[in-house]
Amino acid sequence: MNALTFTLQKSLRFSINCSTLTPSHLANKSISEISGLLINYGKNQLRVDEIFNISGNVGLNIHFKNTSTRLDYLGANMASGCITIEGDAGAYLGFGLKAGIIRCQGNTLAFAACNMLNGLIIIDGNTGDFLGGASAGLRKGMAGGTVVVKGNAGDRAGDQMRRGLILIEGNVGDYCASRMVAGTIGVLGKIGDYACFNMRRGTLLITKLPKLHVTMQNCGTHSLPFLNLMFKSFEQYNTQFSSIKARRVQRFVGDAACNGNGEILLISDT
Repeated sequence: MNALTFTLQKSLRFSINCSTLTPSHLANKSISEISGLLINYGKNQLRVDEIFNISGNVGLNIHFKNTSTRLDYLGANMASGCITIEGDAGAYLGFGLKAGIIRCQGNTLAFAACNMLNGLIIIDGNTGDFLGGASAGLRKGMAGGTVVVKGNAGDRAGDQMRRGLILIEGNVGDYCASRMVAGTIGVLGKIGDYACFNMRRGTLLITKLPKLHVTMQNCGTHSLPFLNLMFKSFEQYNTQFSSIKARRVQRFVGDAACNGNGEILLISDT
């Protein structure tokens, strides 16, 4: 059965909210009903078929083709199924994701995996600021699930994150794991300034030591056998993290200004 496919057919001047175009929301709708759904566009509303060419069959799989960064909230609040984005995505990719898989084959703007609850998001390119963070007005960010970024991430990755796993194969901007409550973030590339600022709990796993603020305390080098099991568990995500064999890490704890229960683990051998 062919996946339900939305092919962007026009250059967008304004961003559009694509949160209604998920498997769980479109279930039991016909192609004609989907075509007639209205989406806000600037001051106006457009039918879905005025924006996308629609093909395939309604089901658990949705493909977006010829996409752009004007498409916001792709996969928002999705509770089942799989979305594949053959191109770039806008802001709030996978916002509030409850279950299912989202794969973006390009880049995304800010707030990817914002307020995510469960499921899996894979971004083959780069992503913007506040990956796995909290949306405006909320005090808690990502609360579960897994995010894999093959490229780079912007500032504030994992800001206010409370649970889940974020694996970033590239570089990350400033304030990584800021205000983190719990969960695990792994970064293979470089990290900007102020990592783990106001971190309460959680783990930041890194391979390159950034400049840390004075409230992060060096606890020396340790052998941690559980790391081998953790890296092995990453094999299911087809990520570079699964090839790491290290068991020894240099451990830093903090932020001491916030009770110091978080940790940075610097891999000392790979």
